[in-house]
Amino acid sequence: MKAKIHVTLKSGILDPQGKAIEHALDSLGFKHAANVRVGKYMELDLQEADTAKAEVVVKSMCEKLLANTIIEDYRYELTA
Repeated sequence: MKAKIHVTLKSGILDPQGKAIEHALDSLGFKHAANVRVGKYMELDLQEADTAKAEVVVKSMCEKLLANTIIEDYRYELTA
């Protein structure tokens, strides 16, 4: 089973990397880009065939390591 995980900063948390990208885009003439937010995307293969068990494992991975749940949100999708 494959897990696709997206980790993003919670709304209200400052994103200096996003601001830097937004400024760079503006400098390059892309005037329509605003409120740029930067996140992380991960894909991993799980040695688990049961979707319910895979969800428990992925959620645990995100809570313990992949996301700082104080300032970040995460979402994931599982595919066979």
